[in-house]
Amino acid sequence: MNTPDDDWLRLDQQICFSLHAASRAFNGVYRGILKDLGLTYPQYLVMLVLWEHDELPVKKLGEHLRLDSGTLSPLLKRLEAAGLVRRERSARDERSVEVRLTEEGVALRGRALQVPRRIASSTGFGPEEIRALRARLDDLTTALDAAAALADPRGDSSADERP
Repeated sequence: MNTPDDDWLRLDQQICFSLHAASRAFNGVYRGILKDLGLTYPQYLVMLVLWEHDELPVKKLGEHLRLDSGTLSPLLKRLEAAGLVRRERSARDERSVEVRLTEEGVALRGRALQVPRRIASSTGFGPEEIRALRARLDDLTTALDAAAALADPRGDSSADERP
């Protein structure tokens, strides 16, 4: 017999699993749409940031995407091999690497304009529903970031690995 406390441990009661399942479903839709552009979903996210900012240090790009350099570097390497971006040491600071779009990367933006519309259409949600959902998810992210900072004020991810 289930007690109310047991309900909290059901998979279908976990908000994290609902978000995980939705994310996987989004990735499936994106995979088909982005194939025409020759991009993966993570590469598309990099391009979105660069289309907005033109040129950024790798560190700033990682901050926008919430990715560490170990994850971002292989993405940039593949985008560079595809001729969409160029990485160069900063003339102002030799320790910093700048990422900028090539002409091909800039041109790809025109072809990518249809992606958000196709994704929105796939959700079955109207524009106002999408805006409201995005706002709620932004609020959730802010709350969870704050909770994580309180749980580990030093930002030490290795704390999870302690016995």
